[in-house]
Amino acid sequence: MEGRWTLLLFLGAYLVLLAAETRLITGQGIYTNTWAVHIEGGAEEAEKIAHKHGFISHGQVFGDYYHFQHRGVVRRSLWGHCGVHVRLHAEPQVIWAEQQIAKRRHKRDIHIEPTDPKFPQQWYLYNPSHGDLNVKEAWAQGFTGRGVVVTILDDGIEKDHPDLARNYDPDASYDVNDRDPDPQPRYTQLNDNRHGTRCAGEVAAAANNGVCGVGVAYNAKIGGVRMLDGEVTDVVEAQSLSLNSQHIHIYSASWGPEDDGKTVDGPAKLAKEAFLQGVTEGRGGLGSIFVWASGNGGRERDSCNCDGYTNSIYTLSISSTTQYGNVPWYSEACSSTLATTYSSGNLNEKQIVTTDLRKKCTDSHTGTSASAPLAAGIIALALETSLPLVHHLQPSDIALTLLIPKNEGEIERNGHHARLKCFWSATDPSISDYTRPSNNSCKTFDTQQICIGKTHTHTHLGPKEIWIVQLLMLFLIFTALLREYWKYFSLVLSSLPLICHTTGNVTSVSLTNSTRISAAVNLHCRIFTSSAAKIC
Repeated sequence: MEGRWTLLLFLGAYLVLLAAETRLITGQGIYTNTWAVHIEGGAEEAEKIAHKHGFISHGQVFGDYYHFQHRGVVRRSLWGHCGVHVRLHAEPQVIWAEQQIAKRRHKRDIHIEPTDPKFPQQWYLYNPSHGDLNVKEAWAQGFTGRGVVVTILDDGIEKDHPDLARNYDPDASYDVNDRDPDPQPRYTQLNDNRHGTRCAGEVAAAANNGVCGVGVAYNAKIGGVRMLDGEVTDVVEAQSLSLNSQHIHIYSASWGPEDDGKTVDGPAKLAKEAFLQGVTEGRGGLGSIFVWASGNGGRERDSCNCDGYTNSIYTLSISSTTQYGNVPWYSEACSSTLATTYSSGNLNEKQIVTTDLRKKCTDSHTGTSASAPLAAGIIALALETSLPLVHHLQPSDIALTLLIPKNEGEIERNGHHARLKCFWSATDPSISDYTRPSNNSCKTFDTQQICIGKTHTHTHLGPKEIWIVQLLMLFLIFTALLREYWKYFSLVLSSLPLICHTTGNVTSVSLTNSTRISAAVNLHCRIFTSSAAKIC
């Protein structure tokens, strides 16, 4: 009898661990003790509701959305807290509430030991023997990013770095992790939080000061948002994306879901609304510009089409090419890539020179993490020209300035009219194309066309059928874990019918409609929907 109980306890523990692993693989994350709440009636009403239900209010995210924390709820849990959630929804002033999930966000640089000489070998800025970003011609015309504000959404920036201090802008900076105005990184023995400082230097490292290198837009103002050095939730992302949108022109992000070839993830409700609000209302109504690194999952056969940030219509997705114009080993194949700038490649190819933590300089910044800030700097130079064309910058403007390689055999056009090879956009959004006088013209674009997927209604499962589905699910999970072939597991699940209670419609990352399922059978259906979404 005692052995039987031991076996049952072991099996129960194994199933809990299995559920946790499944949540992590499918990108569902861990529930925190914070909520995003949409409340009508203003800040005073939000404070009353927070106090009534035992919450601490951390203030407004934006608009009528507020950030609540409940100290009576476990800080990290596999499952949401139903009781608190239901009581909150019972308030008539509460339009919407969602317990926040800690998301896995990885900085998109490649950790390779430095092998290249130090400054001034910024080959990507001026390189007569190979390709470069052609910024020298823009600088010669007096365009250096003056008057343009760029912010780096990352793990903070070292604002007192001697190569950043001159251009640092406190109004473009905030610490979302610790909720204070100072974006200074948290220092560790391994310098884990150097990523944002490196990205910032690529954009706006000061010129002619004898320190490190120069940024692409070396007179632009640079800020930083510290948001990756802690739990990343929908609230954290939304606050970062919407920070001071009438002051900041360009937001540069070199992070996203894991590039492991298994994860399908993207912005949740508040982040989506922050994107939409930014592109429609930001920058004085001209639209905030969101530049995004496309990802480094090439070796894992990851696809940036399955990344809801780079695949968003609101972001400019930037991939990498190497010093010699090759496709780097980490490059991801996807049609959502809009443009390509330079970065690291093989060991015999140089990397990117930029500012580093502890007031130092590095020549080993890598991956698409290094490509996106270069693109942000190019766009900053374009905005400085004050031409109508670039002030109303469209993705197609960037696509139409690409340099097309001689061999177009594998090139196709995507929705932005960018010519794409199988792994990367035909390189170099050349800044000189924006700054030449011949471009002093403005063109009107057609109204955006939106395709909505057809909603499907599914039939009801009885208790016996649900029990059979549960057994089948357990069998498939055990089989997949034993064989370690997750892709086969995804293919099997995606071919099974999703048959559940329906309670309405929801919108996916790609803006298509699908059917909501009731709480009674949500457990049985959740993995079906997540696995099916992996087939991109």
